[in-house]
This record gives sequence, structure tokens and C-alpha cells, in this order.
Amino acid sequence: MGVMVWELHLPACQSLKDKRAVLKSLKDRLHHRFNVSVAETAHQDLWQRAELSAAVVSTDRRHAESVLREVDQVVAGAPGARIVDTSTSYL
Repeated sequence: MGVMVWELHLPACQSLKDKRAVLKSLKDRLHHRFNVSVAETAHQDLWQRAELSAAVVSTDRRHAESVLREVDQVVAGAPGARIVDTSTSYL
């Protein structure tokens, strides 16, 4: 199992509604494209900051690493979001 966590800056968001739209689009895209579980895990009350976490379950660590690398590329290219920090852990 692998978990990747991103601290994101959402500079264009002027309300929680704006933030929700950006994150919902990104979470849905990641879930449908990579079949990973994705959730906003912190900073729910801040407009321009978010912590997003994705988890992938696999019996093969290399597969989990590969999937999370691809997920990271999608997050890095997401419109309206800029990665401030990233962390990854494997169990």
C-alpha cells in the first residue's frame, strides 16, 4: 500500500465553493483514471490551502510506486492548484 500527501496552494479560490470545485474535479479525475482513494485530509476551512491524500493498495510495491508517480504528475498539472509540499509512504 502506498499513500501520497500533497500540500496545495489554490491561489484563484475566493471562497470554499471555489475550493470545493477545484478539489472535486481533481479527486474525481484521480479516482476514475487510477482507481485510487482520494480525500481532502486537512485545511477544510481555508480557501486557498488544501491537503489532499491518495492511497493505492497493491501486493507489488513497484506497482504502487508507479501509480503514485503518475498520480503525482496529474496533481502537478492540475489547473488552479500548485504543490507546496509532497510526502509519500509505503506499508
